Amino acid sequence: QVQLVESGGGLVQPGGSLRLSCAASGTIFRVYTMAWYRQAPGKQRELVASISSGGGGNINYADSVKGRFTISRVNAKKMVYLEMISLKAEDTAVYYCNRAPIESAWSWGQGTQVTVSS
Repeated sequence: QVQLVESGGGLVQPGGSLRLSCAASGTIFRVYTMAWYRQAPGKQRELVASISSGGGGNINYADSVKGRFTISRVNAKKMVYLEMISLKAEDTAVYYCNRAPIESAWSWGQGTQVTVSS
């Protein structure tokens, strides 16, 4: 049974920054491409960033976050991170980590709420 626990969200002003963390358990974490997704109220869940099993080998970002978000992972700790800077109101959403592509996703964690507001 794979468990994913996201943390690090909060309320931040526009232009601010946050670092999200995701802890995985119950799986051979290192072999999977991992990703951060987000879901805003009334919208579908969308892919924010993904990172291949090797870490630096293949990283992809949604156009809306390129240059502002950085995904990373530490396989030995079974952790995935999302560093977010220059946050905008439109980044407000619940953020989740899971496998990529989404069709291969495990059960979803509770997510972590990010609210960007003045």
